[in-house]
Amino acid sequence: MQLKKYFTVLFISFLLPFLGNAQNLVHGKKLFETRCLVCHQADGGGVPNMNAPLDGSSNVVGNDIARLVRIVKGGYSEKVPLDGYYYNNVMTPNPDFKDQDIADVLSYIRTSWSNKASKITLAQVQAAKRKK
Repeated sequence: MQLKKYFTVLFISFLLPFLGNAQNLVHGKKLFETRCLVCHQADGGGVPNMNAPLDGSSNVVGNDIARLVRIVKGGYSEKVPLDGYYYNNVMTPNPDFKDQDIADVLSYIRTSWSNKASKITLAQVQAAKRKK
């Protein structure tokens, strides 16, 4: 009986990190659908000359996590050159997003559609905010 409990605890402790990541992506998708989808579209394709695409975007799948965190948190109001095109619609800030919200929505975006970038951790978001 003791051995069965041991394996149950071991199995659950092995499974929890995967469940936590899945939950983060579910939460990230929900945030995307309520805050980002209108401008960036369900397929992440954006709107030509207005809202930058997220699917396949070099900025989204790139390594400049601090820039992504700043944009999600503070918005963006400059003309954006991206992969040979320009986008000029203002992105509204999300000052109410907690650090975990930012990590979740960025993880969802960086792993959705054709994007195959790494997920963003809470620690990465916190480090990016300290950089400023």
